[in-house]
Amino acid sequence: MHGIATGLALLGRGQLWVLRRRRWLGFGLLPALITLVIYAGALVALLLNAGDLAAWATPFADNWDETWRTLLRTVVALALTGGGLALAAVTFTAVTLLIGDPFYETLSERVDDSEGGVPGGPPQLPLWRQLWHSLRDSCSLLLRMALVTVPLFVLGFVPVLGQTVIPVLGAAVSGFFLAAELTSFAMERRGVAVRERLRLLRRHLGAALGFGVPLVLLFMLPLGAVVLMPGAVAGATMLARHLTDHASTGRDAAPPQAPAAAP
Repeated sequence: MHGIATGLALLGRGQLWVLRRRRWLGFGLLPALITLVIYAGALVALLLNAGDLAAWATPFADNWDETWRTLLRTVVALALTGGGLALAAVTFTAVTLLIGDPFYETLSERVDDSEGGVPGGPPQLPLWRQLWHSLRDSCSLLLRMALVTVPLFVLGFVPVLGQTVIPVLGAAVSGFFLAAELTSFAMERRGVAVRERLRLLRRHLGAALGFGVPLVLLFMLPLGAVVLMPGAVAGATMLARHLTDHASTGRDAAPPQAPAAAP
């Protein structure tokens, strides 16, 4: 429970950090707004063309009775629309972080500076290498997440189990990987690769879930991911500091303190 409380406290501290520094809040909102516009346009296009896509995907039904052909293509169109919405939900954070890499890297650095900086100083990488690392890490995490979520999706159709245990496990898995994605900026600054980042988060699973699961639920609210993303990046930087401080000292890092007043 202590770990969960720590993760939740760091999530709250991150949101307070940007709320007390409005310039950084507005700065951090831009990538999420850009991603939202792109995704909204893509989903509208999908909705408008779902019928045509369903017809293209089912040429074998051209000679069917009209009732059965319409029923089949309606089901396929609904499945395509649902799949598009699910894909958007799963990839929104990763795409936002990729688009906003320079924004969120700067925001994360500012949070690090306000919390005492990075021991030894952050390694300076060219922008193209930062973008490449971000894309590589996002793809790696999405692949790992798919290996877990696809079986959970299938188990979701099992009576009782699919309506009780599986949603809870799904939220936990999503929260864990969301924490892994959001800590990428601060972890890379410390030279921590994806595998080691995942090991740290598994070692401090309570803190990872306490941070990530509430954020997953809040991201489900309309515009929640857009409004909360800057604070999520700030809180994830604090979470990364907490985890790496613990790893370097070999003991529990000090519990999160109340944020200082904004300069």
